[in-house]
Amino acid sequence: MTTTMTPTTTTETPWTDEQFVALAAAAGQRCGPTEVPHDRDATFVAEAYQILHEIGYLRMAVPSELGGLGAGIRQVILAEGELARRAPSSALSAAMHLYLTLVHCWRRRRGAADAEGALRKIATDGLVMATSGGSDWVSPTTTAVEVDGGFRLTGRKAFCSQAPAATVISTSAVLGEPGPDTVVLHAGVPLSSPGVSILDTWDTLGMRGTASHDVVFEDVFVPAERILGRRPYGELAGPLLVAAIHFAPVVAAVYLGIARGAHDEALRMVGRRDEPAPAAVRQLGEMEARLRVAWWTLLAAIDEIGEDPPANDATLTAVMVAKRHAVLEAKAVVDLALEAVGGPAFFRTSPLERAYRDVRAGMFHPLTPEATLTHLGSVAVRRRTDNRSVPGGTP
Repeated sequence: MTTTMTPTTTTETPWTDEQFVALAAAAGQRCGPTEVPHDRDATFVAEAYQILHEIGYLRMAVPSELGGLGAGIRQVILAEGELARRAPSSALSAAMHLYLTLVHCWRRRRGAADAEGALRKIATDGLVMATSGGSDWVSPTTTAVEVDGGFRLTGRKAFCSQAPAATVISTSAVLGEPGPDTVVLHAGVPLSSPGVSILDTWDTLGMRGTASHDVVFEDVFVPAERILGRRPYGELAGPLLVAAIHFAPVVAAVYLGIARGAHDEALRMVGRRDEPAPAAVRQLGEMEARLRVAWWTLLAAIDEIGEDPPANDATLTAVMVAKRHAVLEAKAVVDLALEAVGGPAFFRTSPLERAYRDVRAGMFHPLTPEATLTHLGSVAVRRRTDNRSVPGGTP
């Protein structure tokens, strides 16, 4: 039986963790079956997104006084993990919108003039935000030229998840020629702007329903008031740092959710056998142990940084370490699920076959697992160097 929930927006009765998880579970029950043909054809999970709109899932992180459900980072993570158990592409697509919603909440708390308007549009107008952060990162190739009243952007962005459903894309461009000593502009650009086009390029191993197509800017005018911030070229700082610290824990939850779904399927398959092999039973136990520790790690990182985290290196390190652990453990759990089930998991009709493909996308989101280790090492070296420069510091 399908469960439905009607979201409320009252400020008197905040939603609990359990209510957000129940909302996500109800969404997953409805969205999951609609994803199958989209995975086969590499087309967008449009029906699922309509469901997410209808039940209020996409306005989850908007403060309740602005028309949303008032979810914080922890609650978004719990919901995304639950949705991904049954509807991975829907969960990953929604993650890109939800983390940007959290970014606007962070900006609103710090007095950003445009943030409240964006949040109200999410709640009342169904505004959906996409991001080009996966291809932009610290050194975007898109260029910006200053003109009267704003800037003109030209370039091409890859990995723009849920581009067919998005209203606005959060993106960046170099002011002038890319290179050291230049400035990067961050802006929100309506996808309806003249000169913006979407190229159907998404034909991948997994997460095929996210429609993470390329977005092309051809001399696109961006008014000066749409510039959300600036940062030095090549540096993870400013608006990009704020985005990264909200992105990492939300996307980590998606891959742990996929792994939990794989565990569920393996348990169902192994449990129906009259005499399950001891090795398969042990593998079920190992999957459970890995999932528990990975979730503990992710939620502990959120406890460490808080619901209103500072945009600094300590916050970035905490969430990226947790994300690294999550995506690596998720991959290991799915691999164990296939081993426990055996040959039946090798068929395209098995949910485990898809989980095997989908979970591998977690390795490619920045910071990648290897880049996270490099970052950790660099922080340690810098800390030691700084300490040695202080009189009486550790040699």
